[in-house]
Amino acid sequence: MKFGAAASLPLALALAVVACAATPASSAPIMAEFPGQMPAQIKLNASEIVARAHEAAGGENWVKPRSLKLVGYNVTYTPDGPTLYDKYAMWRIYADDKPDAHRAQGRVRIEGWAGDTLKLLLTYNGEATFTADGQMPPSDADKMWGSNFGFGAIRNALDEGWTQTRLPDDLVDGAPAYWVELTDPVGGVTRFAFAIEDYRLLAVGFDTPRGWHERRYSHYFSKEGVSWAQPGRVRLFYDGVKQNEIIWTDFVVGEDYPEDHFVVAERPTEPSF
Repeated sequence: MKFGAAASLPLALALAVVACAATPASSAPIMAEFPGQMPAQIKLNASEIVARAHEAAGGENWVKPRSLKLVGYNVTYTPDGPTLYDKYAMWRIYADDKPDAHRAQGRVRIEGWAGDTLKLLLTYNGEATFTADGQMPPSDADKMWGSNFGFGAIRNALDEGWTQTRLPDDLVDGAPAYWVELTDPVGGVTRFAFAIEDYRLLAVGFDTPRGWHERRYSHYFSKEGVSWAQPGRVRLFYDGVKQNEIIWTDFVVGEDYPEDHFVVAERPTEPSF
């Protein structure tokens, strides 16, 4: 078979296409089309990202708040369908330091109600954990808190004994994000994502007895005169499956709460908020 000029033209075009495909495009179009693929501000280290995130969240008032009260509602998902806690609240009194990001410290109270029915009550007074039925065995309490505690690592991330490592940038719900891994003084690892645009916290992830736990934060709001950026929507996942979703509608920072607020002496008959 003989190949003339006309027959060789398609072959020449094909070779040209292959040659063009093998030639790398410039980095600018790649980065513009795929944000999060290449590191943003590559010289910015992990501790600097965390420091800027602290400022974006409210500065010193957010890093060391003493106490926090959150009020809203919660939807929990089960194989039988969603359950709505139409009245939901959490109180925190923070410890001064946090050597272990995944252990209960300070004081905690969580209440969830469906109408007039108490569905969830958990408290920790710094020593013991209580439910509506009384005190939990310590081993059960440690396992339960270990599947939930970790967010507080961000507040202590720049303390002595902590390390910060920058991970590859990525997207969180479509938003380009810095990812940072924090290691606490006892070796626990917690990963955080911050929006490249404004350093707001977008996600946290850590390993737990229930599997890999991730939370995603959005719908931020604030209150006049209070240096505090509060996510209004928090979605919680275990091993990639959404477990529950909390909508916070109000917050109070820095108030005092009595010691007995974090102990369950008897089952409450109405919300304490």
